[in-house]
Amino acid sequence: MKELLPILPRPSRYIGSEWGAVFKDPKTVTVRCALAFPDMYEVGMSYLGQKILSECLNAHPQFWAERVFTPDEEAAAILREHAVPLATLESDTPLAEMDVIGFSLTHELCYTNILYMLDLAGLPLRSSDRDESHPLIVAGGGAAFNAEPVAPFFDAMVLGDGEEAMPALLGAVERAKAGGLSRAELLRSLTDIPGLYVPSLFEDQGPGKPLKPLLAGYESVEKAVVDDLDRAAFPKGQVIPFGAIHDRLTMEIARGCTRGCRFCQAGMIYRPVRERSLDGLHAILTDGLAETGYEETSMLSLSTGDFSGLDTLFTRSFDKCASEQIAISLPSLRVGSLSSPIMERISSIRRTGATLAPEAGSQRIRDVINKGVDEAGLLDHVRLLFENGWQGVKLYFMIGLPTETDEDLDAILDLCLKVRDAAGRHIKRLQVTAAVSPFVPKPHTPFQWEPQIPLDEIYRRIAHLRDIFRPHKRISIKYHEPEMTSLEGVFSRGDRRLAEVVELAYRKGALFSSWKDHLRLAPYREAMEEAGLSWDEYIGPRDPDGPLPWDHLSSGLTKRFLLKERERALTGKITEDCRYGACRNCGVCQFDGKVSTLAGQAGDKDLRPRLVFPQRDQEAEQPPYSVETPDLTGKAVHYRIWFEKTGPAAFLSQLELQAVFERAFRRAGLPMTFSAGFHPMPRLSFGKALPVGVESRCEWINVFLREYFRPAEVVERLARSMPKGLAPYKAEPLSMGRKQSQSVEETFELLFASDHERRAEQWREFMASSEHLIEKTTKKGKPKQVDIRPMVKAMAETEGGITLTLDWREQYMSPLALCTEVMGDAGLLDFTLTKTGQAFEAGDGAGA
Repeated sequence: MKELLPILPRPSRYIGSEWGAVFKDPKTVTVRCALAFPDMYEVGMSYLGQKILSECLNAHPQFWAERVFTPDEEAAAILREHAVPLATLESDTPLAEMDVIGFSLTHELCYTNILYMLDLAGLPLRSSDRDESHPLIVAGGGAAFNAEPVAPFFDAMVLGDGEEAMPALLGAVERAKAGGLSRAELLRSLTDIPGLYVPSLFEDQGPGKPLKPLLAGYESVEKAVVDDLDRAAFPKGQVIPFGAIHDRLTMEIARGCTRGCRFCQAGMIYRPVRERSLDGLHAILTDGLAETGYEETSMLSLSTGDFSGLDTLFTRSFDKCASEQIAISLPSLRVGSLSSPIMERISSIRRTGATLAPEAGSQRIRDVINKGVDEAGLLDHVRLLFENGWQGVKLYFMIGLPTETDEDLDAILDLCLKVRDAAGRHIKRLQVTAAVSPFVPKPHTPFQWEPQIPLDEIYRRIAHLRDIFRPHKRISIKYHEPEMTSLEGVFSRGDRRLAEVVELAYRKGALFSSWKDHLRLAPYREAMEEAGLSWDEYIGPRDPDGPLPWDHLSSGLTKRFLLKERERALTGKITEDCRYGACRNCGVCQFDGKVSTLAGQAGDKDLRPRLVFPQRDQEAEQPPYSVETPDLTGKAVHYRIWFEKTGPAAFLSQLELQAVFERAFRRAGLPMTFSAGFHPMPRLSFGKALPVGVESRCEWINVFLREYFRPAEVVERLARSMPKGLAPYKAEPLSMGRKQSQSVEETFELLFASDHERRAEQWREFMASSEHLIEKTTKKGKPKQVDIRPMVKAMAETEGGITLTLDWREQYMSPLALCTEVMGDAGLLDFTLTKTGQAFEAGDGAGA
């Protein structure tokens, strides 16, 4: 794929040379695995799970885990046009040459993307069509707990935690290769690994019937559990992406949640709660920031505010982050789960947004879903936010929950108005946003038997909300796409018959169905009709006494527990969080004489809640913090740093390059000067933007530092902290003024891939002309004639190409665009362009 980088859109998605990427010698590796994320690079690089698996697998000296993401449709068309298969980022190895391809199933709408990636790799889509020459296709993630709609496409699936299961799987592949085992023998050997589900060893007996196990002793599959997160690998030195939706140091402070929200699949399937120790988290933060250079960190768990040591953790973390203008994000917060001192400290660094999830407007529905939130607590929480400087709050709600009526919808508006009014009149830019998502019943939850409301009813309820919100100021409503929700509802509780639908929909062009601008229901509806299946049947209710497609896949929860919680929901009874309240015998844990349903691991694991403190440390009265904001605006020295931008780095845009340098300065321990104001930014500035795909031996960046460092030390430190292709070689002292000299001439080396004489003749004709007019569009949208001939000051022919001197005194044009204009029939694969020099006006005192 890398040979096509010059013509691929957003080529930085495919270069694989990020800081922290793992490279190994293939000759020393016994098993090669591609960790595949069925969405685009910027989405997949936000996913912590893939980073954790990469850390676990690459810690083994003979395993090599590389990455691959879904290319967009334009890039895929280019791959197909040039007959180039989808390949890994790190080594550019075609996927078909890997031993294992492991997909992350984070949600149900990625299913057609999986087939798309297999197709681009030249691999058969179905497990039954693959043989010993093909890699093992496996999957894991939350959606694997109902694997059946995609089961025929996978050789194996991992249920639950992957830190131990995936290395064990690669170990089995290693032994199979060494022992010459057949594919069937390898698959049977996987059944000995906790959490490994082999779909081909269960036979589909038709709708409404349980799957038939084909291997004695393998009647059900238990999820894999890591019982102590402190003993599990965690990536401190993560791969630093060239752009990601959530681009920050993510610390998983805990896994699992027992708050017991009855709609929440993750809170059910990832029990028990396991909190990392405070010392372990401090090491992750300290080492992680040093290794990555991130300017933001996120304390992640299913319910971050319920972490028993949150105040202590935050107190330890705050000074470290404040000293370097590092924002702290606390996502997934429950109402009332943050103390006032924490809010005060967060607001003193950088307010990253406040999001709360009451889930329902009425207390009745909040009790049905066991949310554990009351109106008074919510209003107290938002008042604290407003008092600490927040001017906007987003509230998450669901519609279509069991027993919901229009009165419950009206209560959403009523709650938003009360939140708005709690702010007071002094907040001038106040905005309260209600983000509404239709409810999707999920497997392994108390609501797995409930119906999902039909698509037309989703639209009616959303219209009702929009109508009642419209007259009110400072509140707004956003909603999740109803079509997307309905499609998710079909697959979330589907059976193996839906595999045909997935494949037919893919053939009909269904891709990126979780993207609003790509989603089309028509291919799925047509596929359902062709397969003879009913959409309404899949979103309809389930019989509590009947079999379910996921009955053979155990999350540890008993059916008795789920039915009891369903009964409590329909009678509006609350169930306490078992980590601080009474145990409800869900079936997962084994302490205090209880017997875990996860019998295969109970002997080797300590399956119980693991908490830092027996009670939340926010429950006690908190002493006030003294908030001291360090001065990051000081200027000790100003340098212009010269660097080469070659190889894979040539495909970084100027915007991507700025983030790369900012994080490299942090990793190098070079304290940048920040601007003043509400959102401080590092004082960095570049010269003219180099076109993507053009190399340079003489780029520069200007930077103010808060401490003095010798020029040679700045270069040495920075060089150790750069990704491949970026090589600093000189630091020049500058005056302390912000305005500095810019180049007026640049020299480029242009090399031709073929047709050397014809390309050279095109340039001779251009240089011999008195003018060369092109049409450009002004900022006002009007056409304008521009003469580009004066921009080329000189040309000299060389072996294989020419050297150009470009003059930017009067006007500027992208050197790449200028070359393609002169060589009108040349594509971006027909030549390479490298900047070799810059010239400044006499007296500027700078140059290269």
